[in-house]
Amino acid sequence: MTSPNRFDDAAHAQMECFLRDFGQMYQEVARAHHETLFRLALAAEYRDSDTGEHIVRLGYLAEALALTLGKSTRWAAMLRKAAPMHDVGKIGIPDKVLQKQGPLDAEERATMNRHAGIGAEILGRSRIPLFRMASEVALSHHERWDGKGYPEGLAGEAIPLSGRIVAVVDFFDALTMDRCYRAAFPDDKALEMMRAECGRAFDPRIAQAFLDQAPRMLALRDAVNRRRPSFAELVDDSASTETASY
Repeated sequence: MTSPNRFDDAAHAQMECFLRDFGQMYQEVARAHHETLFRLALAAEYRDSDTGEHIVRLGYLAEALALTLGKSTRWAAMLRKAAPMHDVGKIGIPDKVLQKQGPLDAEERATMNRHAGIGAEILGRSRIPLFRMASEVALSHHERWDGKGYPEGLAGEAIPLSGRIVAVVDFFDALTMDRCYRAAFPDDKALEMMRAECGRAFDPRIAQAFLDQAPRMLALRDAVNRRRPSFAELVDDSASTETASY
């Protein structure tokens, strides 16, 4: 006759095996989901520029800035994975608006501004924390510290921290890359333009942290350009900006 203790031990072992398998399956599903959405973001980026490297740089720069601001390595790593999906909503914007060379008129601007809500809707359908952060970033990274941004006109600390961080690094990286409608600005000019927007477009504490760490941020940007990390590296928790060897 089997003793109760042996039965309990077998049941416990089976439960541990089930939980381990379930955890692995969850991670695989989450990773597949993330890769699908990342590739959708990459498709949107290719429609808006000649390269998808911007969104990868954005992830690493956002992580580095978050760590500079004292956020935990776990939170910063999640932002590294979420930030590249900030403009995924541009997949829903017509080419005639997205690729227009020259200023947008009022109707075109309104159409363009819809990408924040579209991205949040695409990403916000998941209960996985990473995609909820990505949805938050997509919706809030065009809000302004002074309340004059979009889509909700949030101001100050009412704007999620993730969106405030991504707004700063996106501004700098976008300015220093060639676009279909203008050439890249020099780094020093982009930093000067960021300084002018402290307390206006950007949380002054976050923008000043970027400015204070500009040499390190530029070195990281250049290292990412040289290495061109893959999606697998971007989402690898052992390859953060604190531990990666460039």
